[in-house]
Amino acid sequence: MDDIQNIPALMATIGAQARAAADQLTKATTEQKNTALKASAAALRASVSEILAANIKDMAFGKEKGLSKAMLDRLSLDEPRIESIALGLEAIAALPDPVGDIIASWDRPNGLNISRVRVPLGVIGVIYESRPNVTADAGALCLKAGNAAILRGGSESFHSSHIIHRCLVKGLKAAGLPIHALQMVPTRDRDAVGEMLTMTGVIDIIVPRGGRSLVGRVQAESRVPVFAHLEGICHLYVDTSADLEKAKHIALNAKMRNTSACGACETMLIDQKIENEIAGLIAPLLDAGCEIRGDSAVQAADNRVLPASEADWDTEYLDAILSVKLVDGVTGAVAHIAAHSSDHTESIIAEDADAAEYFLKTVDSAIVMHNASTQFADGGEFGMGAEIGIATGRVHARGPVGLEQLTIFKYQVRGNGQIRP
Repeated sequence: MDDIQNIPALMATIGAQARAAADQLTKATTEQKNTALKASAAALRASVSEILAANIKDMAFGKEKGLSKAMLDRLSLDEPRIESIALGLEAIAALPDPVGDIIASWDRPNGLNISRVRVPLGVIGVIYESRPNVTADAGALCLKAGNAAILRGGSESFHSSHIIHRCLVKGLKAAGLPIHALQMVPTRDRDAVGEMLTMTGVIDIIVPRGGRSLVGRVQAESRVPVFAHLEGICHLYVDTSADLEKAKHIALNAKMRNTSACGACETMLIDQKIENEIAGLIAPLLDAGCEIRGDSAVQAADNRVLPASEADWDTEYLDAILSVKLVDGVTGAVAHIAAHSSDHTESIIAEDADAAEYFLKTVDSAIVMHNASTQFADGGEFGMGAEIGIATGRVHARGPVGLEQLTIFKYQVRGNGQIRP
């Protein structure tokens, strides 16, 4: 179905079907949603050969398109990865259902009882690149939170994602849920993305997952509210009170565990009071193959350090590159972060409780840490089970977007004949 000509008509139909399905999902039970997810996992396991055959086509397309080695790795599927996707569906099924939770409840002097109760958002549009596993992850999270989803995967994962989506539909059928609750846009045409961004009144939230060009376009053009982060320019600040051995281990993990993760540290700030410790702090990173770009003091500490430019403080490398700078204590670190952060994740390494509390309270990013690697910026690591992405905005959701963040709330007011005087 990749040769569709009338994209607006296609998306209007998908949108109408999604809205109708969302209305039906408000009545779905937790048991039905869990049954759908478990049946989808079983369908994935039964479709391994079909998924692998589809992935071969996608890999050939990706190579022809000139995807990087890292992007091809994200696109690639094998039996263990498919099993991991199936296990992920079962893990989401095992999570508590947020829909119907009473967030707060109170009685008024006039006898009214007021409750704030979690309800689904409605229809969620997910636009993503490369990773076919996002089809299952995003679809499952939306469904468990009671939402319909319109999934628009990357052109590279077109065949793999559609077979995975077919497994999700089998799960919906097995649970007696509307098959249009999880829909896959059946075209590579980029105009479909443009249509999604204008579907106000149909799509309630857009979630983009991908590179800067995709997320930037969505944030710039969308008329629908967006959960997203544009960049992950994450900072690690080493305070004068830091346990230096602890700082070395955390810095190495924060940068090198996964250099392409959005929570990877891109800038390390060091208190100028411990200037004589710079060499020891950066040596493990340099020895591990990390390129260090530093200010004059950092360059003087090790001849392997390259000079940093002003642009480095505003760069998300997504590679084994780290910019390092001396700052004037915790206040200097906070000032630098305020000027250069993308509001994603920042961490302080300190034994001084006052310095740590100042940092935690003053830094205005979605995730702020103390004595921990920035690579913990992940819904699974937060105990949320899974996430659909990280949000750095200041409306509704911030940080990992898991099941609770894919709900909104309404007020239920119970009375016994009260009238307002």
